[in-house]
Amino acid sequence: MNSLATVRDFIRWGANRLGEAGLVFGHGTDNALDESAALVLHALHLGMELPGDYLEAVLSEAERREVFHLIESRISTRKPAAYLTHEAWFAGLSFYVDERVLVPRSPIAELIINRFTPWVVPERIDSLLDLCTGSGCIAIACACAFPDAHVLATDISADALAVARENITRHELAYRVQLLESSLFDRIGERRFDLIVSNPPYVPLTEVQQLPEEFRHEPVLGLSAGVDGLDVVVQILKNASHHLTDNGILVVEVGRSQETLVELYPEIAFLWLEFEQGGEGVFLLEQDQLRKHQQEFERVAGQRAGLENGVY
Repeated sequence: MNSLATVRDFIRWGANRLGEAGLVFGHGTDNALDESAALVLHALHLGMELPGDYLEAVLSEAERREVFHLIESRISTRKPAAYLTHEAWFAGLSFYVDERVLVPRSPIAELIINRFTPWVVPERIDSLLDLCTGSGCIAIACACAFPDAHVLATDISADALAVARENITRHELAYRVQLLESSLFDRIGERRFDLIVSNPPYVPLTEVQQLPEEFRHEPVLGLSAGVDGLDVVVQILKNASHHLTDNGILVVEVGRSQETLVELYPEIAFLWLEFEQGGEGVFLLEQDQLRKHQQEFERVAGQRAGLENGVY
């Protein structure tokens, strides 16, 4: 530690420590160097867009202690960095996060930044629904991308909604983003939306039990969705058409459960979206497709419910 002086020194030292500790990355960064930079700059109250000259600034003794504490906490607790700093970035916006919600990391952020073009005409989007909102990051980012639209964000977790409420206040969007404690569509009534977006739980039960320690700090409710990971998605597909406008679209992330979903609905032509910034497992369906295959969505949902109840 005595040989370390500058911001650059501590970022390099932190990267070495994180790498040696065998940590797993995947909550905003994917490597030790970027994770170290995020932690060091947070400890120093500096933004990520740092002028190059600042990297040569010499740290005070108090600053050194703060950086050391944060890096060592990341190693000893194995918590995602965002839970230590209580900050995560999504679609270019800062969000408060803690263990009540998943750390935002969905590739849907890229779609929001691009305002879901070319699949929608942004000026015609008046209403959006964010299912399983968690921290509220998707709902809030959508509200910023569509400044004339009203957004409803639902979650089954009261704890998650408390975090979302804090973020809505932080971004001064209480007049356009409404929160509702609901299991998917249960308490929405007959409301319809131009766009429904969801990053629901989709990790198979066996995979949840095998996740690295970093991921096990996240709420299981936000990760696990039955044996094959599709319990929630099946319900979304069954009910989405009843809550979309005639030209509305549904966008849902299913991650690595993509192949399982395709096998479950072999007749459905899911549009699997591609991302310049990386990511996969996000599909888009239009209202016409949802209506066309409504019976199939209901059949699969009913069959799975029957299996759970021992009917079949």
